[in-house]
Amino acid sequence: MDIRSLVGRNFARLRREAGLTQEEIEERSGFSQQYISGLERGQRNPTIVSLYELAQALGVDYLELLTPDIESTRNKKPKKKCG
Repeated sequence: MDIRSLVGRNFARLRREAGLTQEEIEERSGFSQQYISGLERGQRNPTIVSLYELAQALGVDYLELLTPDIESTRNKKPKKKCG
């Protein structure tokens, strides 16, 4: 699982569910619209502090940004059994 993609998908979904634009998140969080766009595309590697601040801007718990979604569990490869 690519954690950057997971965080980006979760962030974009939660932002849309809240009815917020990237520009509105920029105003609430102080992160640039370009940063937010890169985050949503899975191109950013946010710190835990950044995740917390972005979650606050969305009005959600930061763990919601890290929770695996259906796509990440669908793409998960089964573990090989030893022996």
